Amino acid sequence: MLTPNTVKDKPSARELLAGIKFIDVDTHVSEWPGLWTDRAPAHLKHRMPRIVGAGLERRWVIDEDTMIYNNGASCAVMKDGGKALGWSFTSITHDDIHPSAYDTRARVQMMDEQGVYAQIAYPNILGFSGVKGMKTDAELRLSAVQIYNDAMGDMQRDSGDRIFPMALLPWWDLDASVKELERCLKWGARGINWNPDTHTHGMPDIGNPFWNPIWEACVSNGLPVNFHIGASDESLSFAGQGVLPSFSNEESMAMGTLMLFIGNMRVLGNIIISRFLENWPDLKIVSVESGAGWVPYLLEGLKYTGHEAKINYATPPAEIFRRQIYACSFFERDNFVDTVRQIGADNVMFETDFPHPSCLFPDGLEYMVDAIAQLTEEERFKVFSGNAAKLYNINIT
Repeated sequence: MLTPNTVKDKPSARELLAGIKFIDVDTHVSEWPGLWTDRAPAHLKHRMPRIVGAGLERRWVIDEDTMIYNNGASCAVMKDGGKALGWSFTSITHDDIHPSAYDTRARVQMMDEQGVYAQIAYPNILGFSGVKGMKTDAELRLSAVQIYNDAMGDMQRDSGDRIFPMALLPWWDLDASVKELERCLKWGARGINWNPDTHTHGMPDIGNPFWNPIWEACVSNGLPVNFHIGASDESLSFAGQGVLPSFSNEESMAMGTLMLFIGNMRVLGNIIISRFLENWPDLKIVSVESGAGWVPYLLEGLKYTGHEAKINYATPPAEIFRRQIYACSFFERDNFVDTVRQIGADNVMFETDFPHPSCLFPDGLEYMVDAIAQLTEEERFKVFSGNAAKLYNINIT
């Protein structure tokens, strides 16, 4: 539940956004135990992602016994409405979590309670781009991706087009990716997840014209390409990389999470320096769960280092960003207004990251009330609704 406003003369976030249909652009579906096995063909059922073991040995596996996720339910929101903090969430089982993390009807009810009109949804178990499927053979991982997409198509339909899961694609196979994208369009997919580091698996990097058929398919069908933080990470670590070895578990989690957030600065930097977007001016890119405060620094840095390196940008980085790239913000309230105005209100969207440990729960939008109050009505509409509605083709009329 939202935290009530105790100051009578101070409007709540809901009041400030009255008439605006809030679209939460980054949430997650906590995959339920039978998601894959209930839908799998008989010859693959025993190899699909599933939960095995009990107690400390409980874990998600793929194939015979290849671990892909710990024993947790990828959710920090509990049945009683509380929120687990720190590493405790990794031991929470599916039986412990709030139904809105996985049940469509319960989630829509939660959205109504919190003033959320629509959500963009991302996966967990196979990784944010399906990269953990690389731990097994091509047939199994393709089938696992297709089963996930089918389940998400059902969720979108059953939600009455309130929840919009982004489609996973088998990026390790270009032809299969195009076919899967076409298949997902039949259930109304509004965007795709993509791996920013295809080159780490022996494929051409994302700046290579090899990927043009994917970009063409996305442009033709008005689908944005979403790069979620950690999308290329095959590890099982929630602490990320770059933390000091002397850190406690809690310190490692705090620093590692921060590094995950800003890791997409590298992703966007590579995309802009590769200059492939210059050839695809209608392709839209979304940096998901990564914040926005670092974007002005990145764009100025690319301009400066590009000059020093004699890079011939046909279109300046800042213009490429304004034309084609969106940043998703959630906890950055102290400098949020300045960030929106530096980047431009047309290129910022808002998320909650429900139901992950860092999500804005239970406060929701009230966490941002002071920042929202400083935005103009036009800025509020664009950041909390209009940009996402246009990008993901969501009807808000």
